[in-house]
Amino acid sequence: MNAPDQNKPVNVPAQAEYAPEKNGKRRVLLIIITLIVLASIAVYAFWWYTVGRNFEHTEDAYAAGNVVQVTSQVAGTVVAIHADDTDVVQAGKPLVELDKTDARVAVDQAEAQLAQTVREVRVLFANNGSLQANVSLRSSEVERAKSDLARRTQLLSTGAVSAEELEHARNAVKSAEAALQAASEQLTSNRTLTENTTVTQHPNVLRAAARVRETLLALSRTSLPAPMNGFVAKRAVQVGQRIAPGAPLLSIVPLNTLWVDANFKEVQLAHMRTGQDVELHSDLFGSDVTYHGKVLGMSAGTGSAFALLPAQNASGNWIKVVQRVPVRISLDPKELEAHPLRIGVSMQVKVNISQQQGAPVTAAARTVPAYQTAVFEQNGKDADQRIAEIIAANLPASKDNKAAATAAAVTSKTKGM
Repeated sequence: MNAPDQNKPVNVPAQAEYAPEKNGKRRVLLIIITLIVLASIAVYAFWWYTVGRNFEHTEDAYAAGNVVQVTSQVAGTVVAIHADDTDVVQAGKPLVELDKTDARVAVDQAEAQLAQTVREVRVLFANNGSLQANVSLRSSEVERAKSDLARRTQLLSTGAVSAEELEHARNAVKSAEAALQAASEQLTSNRTLTENTTVTQHPNVLRAAARVRETLLALSRTSLPAPMNGFVAKRAVQVGQRIAPGAPLLSIVPLNTLWVDANFKEVQLAHMRTGQDVELHSDLFGSDVTYHGKVLGMSAGTGSAFALLPAQNASGNWIKVVQRVPVRISLDPKELEAHPLRIGVSMQVKVNISQQQGAPVTAAARTVPAYQTAVFEQNGKDADQRIAEIIAANLPASKDNKAAATAAAVTSKTKGM
């Protein structure tokens, strides 16, 4: 058999035919991919230049709010608790009741002392008249004694009056003058206690009224009201517990005044201004619910600076870490009412930094009180009314109208004591 020719090419025409076709397809595919990448880069560049650069994003953000501690202003024993955790309470609603027995006893004593003081001061004013009458009486006695002395002096030369009787007349004059001097001093002393004042504005009455006000306030403080609307949380008080002033009993969380603390990197803060629009999403409701807010201001330091154990960069090894600064963002109350958040839930934040007309976040200032409550004002008004009633009840009937007119002056003075 003849051996095959080793130099004869095998399938060479087939390889030469398919190689250019395969390379052409690869080239077209690479061109397409390159065009897609370039187009994506161009689209992204256009989007970033027109939209993306106008926003700053962060997911390091959490809902925050006030946790108002309810504490007692007086010591006492808890006899009732009217709210528990997760309950919704309204401002002014009683939350905790303390035993009122000791407070009522103190009020009774103070009211009795005020009534007695008003009557004692009335006696002081009445004494001015009697002491003035006594001075007039002593003046008459002095005049009579001097007249008797003058007559006896004229009769001495005739022998009708003895020298001893004349001496008695002189002593009578001195005695009458001394009595007049004593009566005048008593009148002056009493007038010192009553001049430039009235019964209702007398210092003794004001001091007693202040004591009544103090005890009435202590009595009113045995009932602890809710300082604002909100949810009850962190209840620690128990019935029968003896509490001291300032001891935390429970907390109120007003969910209608929440805000968001968004922790932006320090490189994201250069163009942030107060009043910039913010869009937020909560993990609690997902992306279907969008919240809208405004930038309020920025914290005075980074999170690490205010940490319980701040980093000590001067202690040795150091690695630069980009810091984050909390930025406070307000929330729309109507949106909060429709979709209530809870303190601590995660938020996704997008700030529109294209609005540059506001002040820098480092220059934010508040011109009005951020929070206030009026639930304690009525206690003082009730005490003032009770003081006016006690004073009026211990004045003459003809002076009731005068007492009512001066009650405002009395209560205003007791407030300052």
